Amino acid sequence: MEISEVRVKLVANQDDRLKAFCSMTLDNEFVVRDIKIIEGTGGLFVAMPSRKMSDHCSKCGGKNHLRAKFCSNCGGKLNEGRIKQDVQGRMKLHADIAHPINASCRKKIQQAIVKAYHEEVEKSKQPGYKPVDLDVDISDVD
Repeated sequence: MEISEVRVKLVANQDDRLKAFCSMTLDNEFVVRDIKIIEGTGGLFVAMPSRKMSDHCSKCGGKNHLRAKFCSNCGGKLNEGRIKQDVQGRMKLHADIAHPINASCRKKIQQAIVKAYHEEVEKSKQPGYKPVDLDVDISDVD
């Protein structure tokens, strides 16, 4: 697998832990969007795109987010003990949509994205800097 392109969109509020969003193109054929670059206690790390976990009401079958106390469809009270926990006992509220399978792949992705982030930060200091547009696909450019 070759990481053929990384596009980084810096977040305006640099005081926040979220530093940037990015997209990553693999083998000039596959794009992963909505990757986050976050400042943690040990430095920058990459958070893969994720979705909020949900479940269904036992009475009506309506879909609800896991923090909901009442069904958004029928208004019935939802079971409070329905949230699964991870191995550290934390509530599992999100699930990755795309993610590396092993540590070496994660390291390769992390290094490429953090490098692109630092390059974008340097570019942003130049006069006339234009932020990257993450919504433009390579195939859209003539």
